[in-house]
Amino acid sequence: MRLLSLLLLASSLLSASIELPENFQADFIQTITNTKNKVITYSGKVRFSNETLFKWSYREPTKKEVCSDGLELLVVDHDLEQVSAYRISNGINIAKIVKQAKLHSKNIYVAEYENKQYTIQVDAQQKLHSIAYFDDLDNKVQILFKQMKYGKGNLPAQSMKCNYPIDYDMIQG
Repeated sequence: MRLLSLLLLASSLLSASIELPENFQADFIQTITNTKNKVITYSGKVRFSNETLFKWSYREPTKKEVCSDGLELLVVDHDLEQVSAYRISNGINIAKIVKQAKLHSKNIYVAEYENKQYTIQVDAQQKLHSIAYFDDLDNKVQILFKQMKYGKGNLPAQSMKCNYPIDYDMIQG
Protein backbone atom coordinates (compact mmCIF):
# COMPACT_ATOMS: atom_id res chain seq x y z
CA MET A 1 0.00 0.00 0.00
CA ARG A 2 1.42 3.33 -1.06
CA LEU A 3 0.37 5.20 2.09
CA LEU A 4 1.90 2.65 4.45
CA SER A 5 5.07 2.71 2.37
CA LEU A 6 5.06 6.47 2.60
CA LEU A 7 4.85 6.34 6.37
CA LEU A 8 7.58 3.73 6.57
CA LEU A 9 9.62 5.82 4.21
CA ALA A 10 9.23 8.92 6.31
CA SER A 11 10.37 6.93 9.30
CA SER A 12 13.46 5.88 7.39
CA LEU A 13 14.90 9.38 7.54
CA LEU A 14 16.58 8.39 10.77
CA SER A 15 20.12 7.16 11.16
CA ALA A 16 22.91 7.45 13.67
CA SER A 17 24.29 10.36 11.63
CA ILE A 18 20.95 11.92 10.76
CA GLU A 19 19.68 13.74 13.80
CA LEU A 20 16.05 12.94 14.49
CA PRO A 21 14.28 15.95 15.92
CA GLU A 22 11.55 15.58 18.50
CA ASN A 23 9.26 17.03 15.83
CA PHE A 24 9.41 18.49 12.36
CA GLN A 25 7.13 20.28 9.93
CA ALA A 26 7.69 20.86 6.22
CA ASP A 27 6.08 21.42 2.87
CA PHE A 28 6.50 18.47 0.53
CA ILE A 29 6.29 17.54 -3.12
CA GLN A 30 5.77 13.82 -3.78
CA THR A 31 6.43 12.56 -7.30
CA ILE A 32 5.33 9.05 -8.28
CA THR A 33 6.58 7.67 -11.59
CA ASN A 34 5.06 4.40 -12.78
CA THR A 35 6.75 1.75 -14.91
CA LYS A 36 5.41 3.44 -18.07
CA ASN A 37 6.98 6.76 -16.99
CA LYS A 38 3.63 8.39 -16.20
CA VAL A 39 4.18 10.95 -13.44
CA ILE A 40 1.75 12.06 -10.73
CA THR A 41 2.78 14.92 -8.47
CA TYR A 42 1.26 15.61 -5.05
CA SER A 43 1.99 18.47 -2.69
CA GLY A 44 1.11 19.50 0.83
CA LYS A 45 2.43 19.66 4.39
CA VAL A 46 3.81 16.99 6.68
CA ARG A 47 4.10 16.95 10.46
CA PHE A 48 6.04 14.47 12.60
CA SER A 49 6.04 14.21 16.40
CA ASN A 50 6.91 11.82 19.20
CA GLU A 51 8.73 9.26 16.96
CA THR A 52 5.45 7.63 15.85
CA LEU A 53 2.96 10.36 14.94
CA PHE A 54 2.72 11.50 11.32
CA LYS A 55 0.24 13.72 9.53
CA TRP A 56 0.40 14.25 5.77
CA SER A 57 -1.97 16.98 4.53
CA TYR A 58 -2.23 16.75 0.75
CA ARG A 59 -3.42 19.89 -1.06
CA GLU A 60 -2.84 19.07 -4.73
CA PRO A 61 -4.11 17.47 -6.91
CA THR A 62 -6.68 16.27 -4.33
CA LYS A 63 -7.38 17.26 -0.76
CA LYS A 64 -6.52 14.37 1.54
CA GLU A 65 -5.12 13.76 5.03
CA VAL A 66 -3.14 10.73 6.15
CA CYS A 67 -2.47 10.27 9.85
CA SER A 68 -0.72 7.51 11.76
CA ASP A 69 0.26 6.72 15.32
CA GLY A 70 2.46 3.81 14.20
CA LEU A 71 -0.32 1.29 14.84
CA GLU A 72 -3.28 2.68 12.90
CA LEU A 73 -3.42 4.53 9.61
CA LEU A 74 -6.31 6.89 8.89
CA VAL A 75 -6.86 8.21 5.35
CA VAL A 76 -9.35 11.04 4.90
CA ASP A 77 -10.27 11.77 1.28
CA HIS A 78 -12.17 15.06 1.36
CA ASP A 79 -13.05 14.90 -2.34
CA LEU A 80 -14.77 11.52 -1.87
CA GLU A 81 -16.06 12.40 1.64
CA GLN A 82 -14.62 9.10 2.81
CA VAL A 83 -12.46 7.91 5.72
CA SER A 84 -10.49 4.66 5.59
CA ALA A 85 -8.98 3.17 8.74
CA TYR A 86 -6.31 0.46 8.67
CA ARG A 87 -4.43 -1.43 11.37
CA ILE A 88 -0.71 -1.53 10.69
CA SER A 89 0.16 -5.14 11.49
CA ASN A 90 3.70 -4.72 12.74
CA GLY A 91 3.72 -1.04 13.57
CA ILE A 92 6.53 1.24 12.52
CA ASN A 93 9.79 0.31 14.20
CA ILE A 94 11.85 3.47 13.91
CA ALA A 95 14.74 1.97 15.91
CA LYS A 96 15.28 -0.75 13.27
CA ILE A 97 15.25 1.81 10.48
CA VAL A 98 17.78 3.96 12.34
CA LYS A 99 20.12 0.99 12.70
CA GLN A 100 19.87 0.20 8.98
CA ALA A 101 20.70 3.68 7.60
CA LYS A 102 24.28 4.00 6.38
CA LEU A 103 26.17 6.89 4.87
CA HIS A 104 26.54 6.26 1.13
CA SER A 105 28.18 9.50 0.04
CA LYS A 106 28.20 13.11 1.16
CA ASN A 107 24.71 13.90 2.49
CA ILE A 108 23.27 10.66 1.02
CA TYR A 109 22.20 7.74 3.21
CA VAL A 110 20.79 4.36 2.30
CA ALA A 111 18.47 2.37 4.56
CA GLU A 112 16.87 -1.02 4.03
CA TYR A 113 13.66 -1.81 5.86
CA GLU A 114 11.20 -4.65 5.19
CA ASN A 115 12.96 -5.54 1.93
CA LYS A 116 12.80 -2.00 0.57
CA GLN A 117 15.75 0.28 -0.02
CA TYR A 118 15.40 3.97 0.78
CA THR A 119 17.71 6.73 -0.37
CA ILE A 120 17.75 9.65 2.04
CA GLN A 121 19.33 13.01 1.30
CA VAL A 122 20.06 15.64 3.95
CA ASP A 123 21.06 19.27 3.51
CA ALA A 124 24.24 20.92 4.80
CA GLN A 125 22.68 21.21 8.29
CA GLN A 126 21.87 17.47 8.27
CA LYS A 127 18.14 18.18 7.96
CA LEU A 128 16.02 15.96 5.79
CA HIS A 129 15.91 17.13 2.17
CA SER A 130 14.47 14.19 0.20
CA ILE A 131 13.62 10.49 0.29
CA ALA A 132 13.31 8.12 -2.66
CA TYR A 133 12.26 4.47 -2.97
CA PHE A 134 10.30 2.01 -5.10
CA ASP A 135 6.86 1.05 -3.77
CA ASP A 136 5.17 -2.38 -3.94
CA LEU A 137 3.98 -1.68 -7.51
CA ASP A 138 7.50 -0.76 -8.71
CA ASN A 139 6.58 2.91 -8.87
CA LYS A 140 9.46 5.28 -8.18
CA VAL A 141 8.49 7.55 -5.30
CA GLN A 142 10.41 10.70 -4.45
CA ILE A 143 9.51 13.11 -1.68
CA LEU A 144 11.18 16.51 -1.61
CA PHE A 145 10.92 18.50 1.62
CA LYS A 146 10.92 22.30 1.61
CA GLN A 147 10.99 24.78 4.47
CA MET A 148 11.95 22.02 6.92
CA LYS A 149 11.55 23.13 10.54
CA TYR A 150 12.95 20.94 13.30
CA GLY A 151 11.56 21.45 16.80
CA LYS A 152 11.82 20.30 20.39
CA GLY A 153 9.03 18.62 22.32
CA ASN A 154 5.86 17.05 21.01
CA LEU A 155 3.53 18.90 18.69
CA PRO A 156 0.04 19.43 20.14
CA ALA A 157 -1.89 16.13 19.93
CA GLN A 158 -4.88 17.81 18.25
CA SER A 159 -2.65 19.09 15.42
CA MET A 160 -1.61 15.50 14.63
CA LYS A 161 -5.14 14.16 14.15
CA CYS A 162 -7.04 13.88 10.90
CA ASN A 163 -10.17 15.98 11.09
CA TYR A 164 -13.31 15.18 9.11
CA PRO A 165 -17.08 15.69 9.30
CA ILE A 166 -18.99 12.89 11.05
CA ASP A 167 -21.13 12.28 7.96
CA TYR A 168 -18.16 11.02 5.87
CA ASP A 169 -18.39 7.35 4.91
CA MET A 170 -16.17 5.14 7.12
CA ILE A 171 -14.33 2.12 5.73
CA GLN A 172 -12.46 -0.28 8.05
CA GLY A 173 -9.56 -2.01 6.29
